[in-house]
Amino acid sequence: MTKPHLACIFTGGTIGMVHDAGQGGLVPGLSGADILARVPELADVATWSAEEFGRRPGPHMTPDLMMALAARVREHLADPGIHGVVVTHGTDTLEETAFLLDLVLSPEKPVVLVGAMRASSHPNWDGPANLLDALRVAGHPAARELGVVVAMAGEIHAGAEVTKTHTESVGTFRSRNGGSLGTIDGGQVRIHRRPLRNPPMGLVRLEERVEVVVVSAGSDGVLIDALVAAQYQGIVLEGMGRGNVPPTTLPAIRRALAAGVVLVITSRCPTGRVLDSYAYEGAGRSLRDAGVLLGGDLPAHKARLKLMACMGAGASLAQLRAAFE
Repeated sequence: MTKPHLACIFTGGTIGMVHDAGQGGLVPGLSGADILARVPELADVATWSAEEFGRRPGPHMTPDLMMALAARVREHLADPGIHGVVVTHGTDTLEETAFLLDLVLSPEKPVVLVGAMRASSHPNWDGPANLLDALRVAGHPAARELGVVVAMAGEIHAGAEVTKTHTESVGTFRSRNGGSLGTIDGGQVRIHRRPLRNPPMGLVRLEERVEVVVVSAGSDGVLIDALVAAQYQGIVLEGMGRGNVPPTTLPAIRRALAAGVVLVITSRCPTGRVLDSYAYEGAGRSLRDAGVLLGGDLPAHKARLKLMACMGAGASLAQLRAAFE
């Protein structure tokens, strides 16, 4: 049987880090070629071409870099000789990159993001097993038309749904509402669910002036006012429960809306969606009536990327409401 040919793009993250005694911790160290050389079993699964996009820790990724990565992925996907794409990535922002890539690309061929929670200097480095699984998924026919996925710790998750749930556990990645799409069990790729997929947006310009404001008990609107004064065009509120905020934030929210700023409300709850179920002051219904968009089941950091993409594409307020609600 002919092995699939895959494009491997290395962006950095813990999967390529080493312990540096002089600096007192983990730092970027291994190249993509170094990582591949430590997983000889890969040759039994696929052939590949490797590309060094960078050696960045997860927090060093930016939306602009994510869009540059999306452009490179799209170029590889257009190559008829490429069966799928694997991207190594730092786990801190892996879910954001997976979400944005899925939003703008919505690929037919498999695109698999993968990382590691333990560095190469750890005796139980999880990078080789994760990378091997990612190549298995990227080369498997059943993984076509899943969109962008994340393969970690033997599980396959939709990029639009996955989130990092633990600071250290190798099983940190979970899907917020729908569960995993499948598993890699005994070297076999098994798909048991296919996600709902939206039409791709294309490689749009991102509206950079969008930020998240976390709302807690008794919060005032000082951060909202500061973003409006700094001419930010969009604000994502991480609210409570079904999408509610303290009434002390309402004057600033109204000032922001009056200034033409787009506001989206999300929830700090790990699962579920926001809805205008409650009608008291500061509740979802009062926010929606004022003009705030409901963010669905997206966490705030993903809602921010979606708002950046939609606003960058020139979406009207009605189109934004349709996209989120």
